[in-house]
Amino acid sequence: MTNLLANLSISVNEKLYVKNPETSDLGKKIIEHSILLIHEIGFESFTFKKLGDKIQSNESSIYRYFENKHKLLLYLSSWYWSWIEYRLVFATTNVSDPMEKLAKAIEIVTEEIKDDLSITHINESILNKIIIGEFTKTFLTKEVDEENKEGYFLVYKSVVNRIILMIEEVNPDYKYAKTLASTLVQGALHQHYLKEHFKNITNLSESNCLADFYIDLIKKTVL
Repeated sequence: MTNLLANLSISVNEKLYVKNPETSDLGKKIIEHSILLIHEIGFESFTFKKLGDKIQSNESSIYRYFENKHKLLLYLSSWYWSWIEYRLVFATTNVSDPMEKLAKAIEIVTEEIKDDLSITHINESILNKIIIGEFTKTFLTKEVDEENKEGYFLVYKSVVNRIILMIEEVNPDYKYAKTLASTLVQGALHQHYLKEHFKNITNLSESNCLADFYIDLIKKTVL
């Protein structure tokens, strides 16, 4: 699967950037080091000036790629969910049993991410930590409805919609597939956050049981 992913070009909504960062060495450098810097100091403290200092480039050069740091975070989030969707598709394409397919999808969206060495300028494991801690900041805004109309969250919703279809394939009569699928995807991020910061209120601090938990929960709920 890694070799297949290496040959794929992950596309992101062009409205999220001024210039596609994947088209130049500076753009890729901006993406690479923005991930590292956001992880290091947090999104609130992150600025284009600090990023410019980090990559030894003018702040103005970063604005040639992104209008503001909110758009940059949306870009990183969209890239991440596109990468997750590719992995989800490859993991489930040749699986015929509906419950087995759903279980594989659950494993993809709940697992602890390791860096994919085939994509050299993006550290997926660190990006995953940013998504865990910062993703809600992309949509818990006053502008969310307008940005949703602009298609900024299409890939995230596509991941959820794929899981909705899998749940419906397991049990076409189950009435709450949308709620269950969105709870799974968002809940997985929340549980990983608890593991890092509130260990005493999640079993994930004791073992890597998140996939087992959701598979058990969904089997008991849907079957």
